[in-house]
Amino acid sequence: MTFAIGIAILLGLMVLAVPIGFALGLAGFLSLNMIVPLSMIQTLMSKVVHETTSNMILLTIPMFVLMAEFLACGGVAKDLLLACHRMMRGIKGGLAMACIAAGAVHAAATGSSTASAASLARASFPAMRAAGYAPLLSVGTIAIAGTLAIMIPPSVAFVLFGIITETSIGRLFMGGIIPGLMTAAGYMVTIAIVLWFKPELGPSRDRETQDAKIEKGGSVWPMALLIAIVLGGLYSGVATPTEISAIGALGALLISLGTGRMTRKNFIHAVGGTLKITTMIMTIIFCAHIVGYFITFSRITDTLLEWIAVSGMSPTAVMLVVVGIYLVLGMFMDQAAILILTAPISTALMVGLGFDPVWWGIIIIKTAEVGLVSPPLGLVTFIVASTTRTELPASFRGVMPFLVAEFVTLGLLLAFPQLTLWLT
Repeated sequence: MTFAIGIAILLGLMVLAVPIGFALGLAGFLSLNMIVPLSMIQTLMSKVVHETTSNMILLTIPMFVLMAEFLACGGVAKDLLLACHRMMRGIKGGLAMACIAAGAVHAAATGSSTASAASLARASFPAMRAAGYAPLLSVGTIAIAGTLAIMIPPSVAFVLFGIITETSIGRLFMGGIIPGLMTAAGYMVTIAIVLWFKPELGPSRDRETQDAKIEKGGSVWPMALLIAIVLGGLYSGVATPTEISAIGALGALLISLGTGRMTRKNFIHAVGGTLKITTMIMTIIFCAHIVGYFITFSRITDTLLEWIAVSGMSPTAVMLVVVGIYLVLGMFMDQAAILILTAPISTALMVGLGFDPVWWGIIIIKTAEVGLVSPPLGLVTFIVASTTRTELPASFRGVMPFLVAEFVTLGLLLAFPQLTLWLT
C-alpha cells in the first residue's frame, strides 16, 4: 500500500508538469517519510550526494554529451551522409540507406539520440527531398536513424542503466554492438521493402547513381578514427570509460575545428547545451537514488518475487509481461524517466528469476528505442518533425514501417539471448 501511495505521488507530480528530477526527489522524500524517521532521510540524502558526486564513472556523461554537441556543431552528419551515399550508389533507396549508415556511425561517436536525430535531420532532409524522396519516407528514415544512438555504444542510456542497477558498463557496451548492428540492418531491409512495394516514395535507381557520382565532399575517415579510438580504448582496457569519454570529446572538437565549422558561437552553444543536459541528468540521478531507497525499504521486489512464486507463472511469461509493460509505457512517458523509475525494480526481479542483467539492460534500452519514435510521445519523431517542418501525423506515419522491423529485432533478442551476450 505504501509503495502504491508513493507511485501515486510521483505520477501526480508528473501530471502537474513538475520537472522529472524534482518530481522524483519530492516523491522520494514524501514516500520515505511514511516508512522511516526524518533524521534517517536526512542521513540518506547526505549519503546520496556524497556517493554520487564521488563516483568517477558519472564524468562519462558530460563528456559523451559534449562529444555529441561538438559533432553536431561541426556538421559531421553531412560528411557522413555524402560518404555513405557514394558507397551505396547503384542501390535502390541508396540515399535512405546511407542515412541509416550515417546514423549508425554517428551513433558510435555520440551516444545521444536527440543530438544525433537533430544533426541528421539538418543534413539529410534537404538532400533526400532534392533527390526525389517523399517527405513521408524522408522523415521516417531520419527519425529511426537517430534512435540508433541509444543502442549502439557508447550510449548515455547504457551509462545510466549501469549506474542505477550497478551493472558493468563495459559489458553493456559490448552487449549493445550486435543488437545495434542488427537494428541498422533491419532498417535498411525495411527501406528496400517499402520502395519495392511503393517505388513512388523514392527516386529511380539511375537517378540515385547519377547523383552519387556528381556529389563532392564528405569524408568518413575522421569519424572512423574517432570511433576506433573510443571503442578500441574501451574494449581493450587501455583506458577507463571516463578517460575515453574525455578523449572522445577532444577528438570531436578537433574534427569540428578541422572542418572549419566550429565557430565561436557554435562552441558556446555546444558547451551551454552540455551544461544544460548534464545538469538535468545529474539532478535526475540524485533524486532517483532517493526513490531507490524507498523501493528498497518498501521491499516491493521481494513482494513481486513471492507473488510470482505463488502465481505459478514461468520466468519467461513474467519477462514477456514486463517487456509488454515497457512498450506501453514508452508510448506515454519519457524514456529517461521510465529507465530511472523502473530499471532497479525490473532488473532485480529478472535477476531473481535467473536472467542475465546485461541482456535485460539491452532489452530495456531496446524498448526505449521503440518509444523514442512511437506515438503519441515519440521524442525523436517530434524533434525531426520540428527540424524539417513536417506535420507530426505524417512524421509518425513515416516511422510505422520501421516499427515493424523494431519488433522483429526485439523478438530475436528475446528468443536468442546469446546474440546480446556473445561479445560480453
